[in-house]
Amino acid sequence: MDKAKKHYVYILRCSDGTFYTGWTTDPERRTKVHNSGKGAKYTRARRPVELIYYEEFDDKIEAQRREWAIKQLTRAEKEELIAGKK
Repeated sequence: MDKAKKHYVYILRCSDGTFYTGWTTDPERRTKVHNSGKGAKYTRARRPVELIYYEEFDDKIEAQRREWAIKQLTRAEKEELIAGKK
């Protein structure tokens, strides 16, 4: 296992204005996958998507915990997070 690999939690803005939160080791590549139609089912019908926020972690479990926490936020709370107010 590559201990130096970084993990990221990211938020995409979908074409319908909704947000999608996920985790990956490469946010730019993952955004391209979503835009190709091979990403999450949720984003397939909401393309194009735009990477608007991400956080970096050294540990996969830590990133997944943060992903879950962000998914529990309200839309207003996610907007504050994206704006850097949270």
